Amino acid sequence: MTTRETNMSFWEHLDVLRSSLIRIVAVSVLCGTVAFLFKEEVFSVVLAPKDADFVTYRMLERLAGYVAGTGASAFSVHLINTGLAEQFIVHMKVSVYVGVLLASPYILYLLFRFISPALYADERKCASRIVGWGYVMFLSGALTCYFLLFPLTFRFLGTYQVSGEVENMISLQSYIGTLGGMTMMLGIVFEIPVVCWLLARAGILSAGVMQRCRRHAVVGILVIAAIITPTSDIFTLMLVALPMWLLYEASILVVKRMHVKNNSK
Repeated sequence: MTTRETNMSFWEHLDVLRSSLIRIVAVSVLCGTVAFLFKEEVFSVVLAPKDADFVTYRMLERLAGYVAGTGASAFSVHLINTGLAEQFIVHMKVSVYVGVLLASPYILYLLFRFISPALYADERKCASRIVGWGYVMFLSGALTCYFLLFPLTFRFLGTYQVSGEVENMISLQSYIGTLGGMTMMLGIVFEIPVVCWLLARAGILSAGVMQRCRRHAVVGILVIAAIITPTSDIFTLMLVALPMWLLYEASILVVKRMHVKNNSK
């Protein structure tokens, strides 16, 4: 920590924070504007999971061919718009989300630069590790949702029919809302190993406790999955619960490794 940073007054710290917030807003607006202008490219990515030639469905077709000798059945789901201004509103929302996502590395950098002078060297190292791995895990959860969880959920629910007389026409608002909600939730769920590592470092959590409470954790995972699942079907519930259980098991290994590392010092 430099002498200048140590001797800064409250109002000087407030000015630095205001400057960082202005930069965050400016960069987010700039990235959001770019996303808004490149509408075709952005929505070609956002709407890709609704098409039968999406990469996840092609992989399932190949897997079905290897296992059963037959390809997966093709499907077709059409999106519709039900409001006069809804397409424009969806365009604005998606542009904001994409803008914040593109600006997120710079946002984290500015926030960490503002906070780090108040930390000691070892605290700064720990904080940088938490922020870095937290960001990586959130992106991993978002990508898992986009390439696995959401496509399978959309295909199952989008093609499910109680009768052949009832045709499925999914609204654009429902599609974007479900994709955004599931992506955010799974990104947060993927923070489980980071949170467990932090609790273990603080001496609150141990691998032994996590192993003894595994059954209770499974029940809790099913309850949480039922809460955050956008639909009430068991298929989507299990798709959400499975990554959470795998993350819990991975967290046990992370906590155990950290304890072994600390004991060897």
